Amino acid sequence: MEIFKYMETYEYEQLVFCQDKTSGLKAVIAIHDTTLGPALGGARMWPYATEEEAIEDALRLARGMTYKNAAAGLNLGGGKVVIIGDPKKDKSEELFRALGRYVQGLNGRYITAEDVGTTEFDMDLIQMETDYVVGVSAGSGTSGNPSPVTSMGIYRGMKAAAKEAFGSDSLEGKTVAVQGVGNVAFTLCKHLHDEGAKLIVTDINKEAVQRAVDAFGAKAVEVDEIYSQEADIFAPCALGAIINDETIPQFKFKVIAGSANNQLKENRHGDKIHEMGIVYAPDYVINAGGVINVADELAGYNRERALKRVEGIYDTIGEIFAISKRDDIPTYLAADRLAEERIARLAKSRGQFVQQSKSVLTNRA
Repeated sequence: MEIFKYMETYEYEQLVFCQDKTSGLKAVIAIHDTTLGPALGGARMWPYATEEEAIEDALRLARGMTYKNAAAGLNLGGGKVVIIGDPKKDKSEELFRALGRYVQGLNGRYITAEDVGTTEFDMDLIQMETDYVVGVSAGSGTSGNPSPVTSMGIYRGMKAAAKEAFGSDSLEGKTVAVQGVGNVAFTLCKHLHDEGAKLIVTDINKEAVQRAVDAFGAKAVEVDEIYSQEADIFAPCALGAIINDETIPQFKFKVIAGSANNQLKENRHGDKIHEMGIVYAPDYVINAGGVINVADELAGYNRERALKRVEGIYDTIGEIFAISKRDDIPTYLAADRLAEERIARLAKSRGQFVQQSKSVLTNRA
């Protein structure tokens, strides 16, 4: 992998390699863009097969966080740390504290948080060594469990998508096919049930499915049957890459809006569903409730303020639909354009300030 060439192509700012022999820490911190503010992104722990695979993942995820934070309206850039290791057996106090010292050494350019393979208790250990961590265990000034807030953001975004598709944001009487019924999706199902929507659910975990059936009167289907259901809305809340060549021909949905990451297997699949007239709420925008919530800790967590910002996902999704129409592009591209335009505006504003400052200094001289 030509690292510098890759970083130059996608305009990364910094790549930091972290090792600690005593604890066995091997980690990579990637900072993509700090135009809007310090880079925020989680600490992922995964048993990567190769060091190159870990580097590529850190870079890819950091860039994704730039777009996510920008589209969410946060004054934050994008970053990520990946830890090479098995989260089931390689965790230790000394490992996370060593990582915390590396984060502290960046002096606020990067703020870390919980991610795949790490927990709020791991963040507690990191916090012993750095001020630049959010999502620690519940307590004074912390945001606590992000699942309910993420669910509310999905629900608000789904309503915005319904308005685009059906002319009204009411979900009463609408049939929603929910793929995956974990913590986020179960709370989403409650919102939908309370509004009077009909639910079809599936999950590889049969107990999770039965829980939704018992609580909401949902109809249960097999995992592979969810794509062909006669439903108004499809809510993918499990695996990524589920919008693909095999599933798209089965779709009868008018809306796709769910919490899963990386729902499009390839960009061309986003083009295809756009051509079919399916209203797609881009995943990294609609599922931003968690990061919006945890980012509020940076200002001294205020739940009412955080929830108000999460409710704004409704308006952000609407703005994406407007850009899609304006530029005649699929919504997944419109989401990128929304993020890129916000970053470009601030970069230009800062550039003008720098020029003005230089001019003042020149005149003084």
